[in-house]
Amino acid sequence: MAEKKRSWLFSLPAQMIVGLVLGVIVGAFVSADVGATWFKPLGDLFIRLIRMVVVPLVFATLVAGAASITDISKLGRVAVKILITYMVTTAIAVGFGLGFAELIQPGIGLDLSTSGLAAKVVKAPSIVQTFLNFVPINPMEAMAKGSMLQIIFFAVFFGVCLAGLGERNKPLLEIFQLIGDTMIRVTNAVMYYAPIGVFGLLAYTVSKHGLAVLLPLGKLILASFIATALFCIVVYGAIVVFYLHMPVGRFLKGIFEPWLVAFTTCSSAAALAVNLQACRRLGATKSIASFSIPLGNTINMNGTAIYMGVCAVFAAEIFGMDLTITDQVTIVLMGVMAAIGTAGVPGAGLIMTTVVFTQVGIPLEAVALIAGIDRILDMIRTSINVVGDVASALVVTKSEGDLDSEPYTEG
Repeated sequence: MAEKKRSWLFSLPAQMIVGLVLGVIVGAFVSADVGATWFKPLGDLFIRLIRMVVVPLVFATLVAGAASITDISKLGRVAVKILITYMVTTAIAVGFGLGFAELIQPGIGLDLSTSGLAAKVVKAPSIVQTFLNFVPINPMEAMAKGSMLQIIFFAVFFGVCLAGLGERNKPLLEIFQLIGDTMIRVTNAVMYYAPIGVFGLLAYTVSKHGLAVLLPLGKLILASFIATALFCIVVYGAIVVFYLHMPVGRFLKGIFEPWLVAFTTCSSAAALAVNLQACRRLGATKSIASFSIPLGNTINMNGTAIYMGVCAVFAAEIFGMDLTITDQVTIVLMGVMAAIGTAGVPGAGLIMTTVVFTQVGIPLEAVALIAGIDRILDMIRTSINVVGDVASALVVTKSEGDLDSEPYTEG
């Protein structure tokens, strides 16, 4: 037991917690200039390393995952189940955020000035344009620009066609599987730097905004945290206990590392490799995990959806607006659409919030107001996004009767 405890103290999660705590402490005592000069580059380097690996990792694992399901009818069935699971849980998440925020009323009683604040207007693309944008004109250009939805579309299309070749696909399929496994190793190597990157990110953020920025908007942070925690308990808890019939302790232990990586980095892309491994450890098949986790990394955003619901109610209360039932339904629908277009990078949820606010007429000054504490909110929402990816993959694996059918071998 002592040996096991000692090994955990030197593990990546423990090191990241240390980096998180030290970052907050150091950031509280240094100036913004020092934070920008000395600590921000440490965090920027980590984000660049993650962005370096995410495109080849997503492409290779999606191609291998789609091509591994040799039964085309099963592939189509799995894809439909995954998409339905994503959309249903995202819609529930937005509704959860709206409902709980209406109950706790995070904007009532706050006297916050919005004078001098401005946010860039982001125009929502039409539904037709959104779907057209899924298709890359040039796949290589999409990879160079990191356009994840286009990369996913091409990877799945390529994988399906590769699966259609039957036995002839084995040499190329093995290459993509090897590339995927190699990129997971590359990502794991990058994660050795994660504690330093987390330290730099937090030290810079705290030095720039200061801990005092949390106080006026503490009620919003608390509302977002409680709504997210209750969503996890009610929705994910019910899935784990009543559908997967899995011990809660096993699930929590399995998703702890990807949750922690996403929480400390605010990037679901950073947690992609460890999330794939966690999904396999919890019983998902390699083909479904390889197909579902990279896809969910881009379009399954339960945490972001809760955040949008809470922030919409908060902003409406700040400006004395009453959200009608029609407004709330619009927010749910726009939340689902916005989640599809939210990339797995820090801060993207704040940008998509402007789309939702525009649709229901909430002044965009509220976005600039929220931006001061967005780093804290981003930690909450991103960490739940990755948990939702694993839960959805396990649901689909269970529905196919394949849960725990492929024992996972570490390494």
